[in-house]
Amino acid sequence: MTAERGQTKFQIDLRRYLREKNVDRDLTRVICEITDATKYIINAIRTGDLGVAGTSNLYGEQQLALDVLADRIIQKRLRHCGVVANIVSEESPNVISVQEPSTRRFSVAFDPLDGSSLVDVNLAVGTIVSIYEGEDVLQCGRKQVAALYVLYGPRTTLVLSVGDGTHEFAMNQLMEYNLVHENITFSGAARVYAPGGARSKYSAGTETLVQHLEQSSAKLRYSGGFVPDINQILIKRAGIFMYPHLSDAPQGKLRLLFELNPMAFLVEQAGGAASTGKGAVLDLLPTGIDDRAPVFIGSRDEVALAERLIAKHG
Repeated sequence: MTAERGQTKFQIDLRRYLREKNVDRDLTRVICEITDATKYIINAIRTGDLGVAGTSNLYGEQQLALDVLADRIIQKRLRHCGVVANIVSEESPNVISVQEPSTRRFSVAFDPLDGSSLVDVNLAVGTIVSIYEGEDVLQCGRKQVAALYVLYGPRTTLVLSVGDGTHEFAMNQLMEYNLVHENITFSGAARVYAPGGARSKYSAGTETLVQHLEQSSAKLRYSGGFVPDINQILIKRAGIFMYPHLSDAPQGKLRLLFELNPMAFLVEQAGGAASTGKGAVLDLLPTGIDDRAPVFIGSRDEVALAERLIAKHG
């Protein structure tokens, strides 16, 4: 879609964009409920309690008050939207069955505030969402009907795919999301790389990949937040993020349902790739909501190189 003559692309808001793309009305409702929730999360980030909540998530990690609040905000919107069957959040230990009257068309997995530990040092954080049709959240990532993330940075931006490419929207002064980039597409070799985890714990194959990136003059850009690092790679149209298998963590760190599947969907829809080092992330069939996996995600050539080096060197 391009803006009509005499209009700017900033006049195409999210709801209108989805309508003109003939996106299913119920799916549009879920997406818009989530994006409405992010308006309240923004306010919580700006003014909320930065302390701990005194509770832990399903991974045993101490929850911040902002984590809990963001989770409640999104859950409330999804419970009452009328078309969601099940909800699974990184902050909750179980799948949550929606009891409100519902046509039970979709299930939603989300990380309400990815990188929340960065809020107190005023770095960018985000919300990540994965949407599936039906009541089963334990589907392979290729069956997602939509994925999105919202980046709370100097600007608030939304990156979305409903299976027809990857598109960026920016929040305006009225807190509406308007189209700014349609069909983001990867092009060229990686110019930046974001390596997570302790390098001393990398396998020989991953270390060889990093050395190749250094020698090719790719610049290291790692914030410690998955959303801002993936956003940089997507918006710059080239780059690779990795949180690989480590000597003491063979499954890596990042969660399949809440982080890897939605990001892999968005990146593949933009012409990139996402791999565990041995195969596509989106082909993994989760066995539980707490599954983790290593990831190499971004420009297709560099992800393919990662697979070859890991196959050769381990």
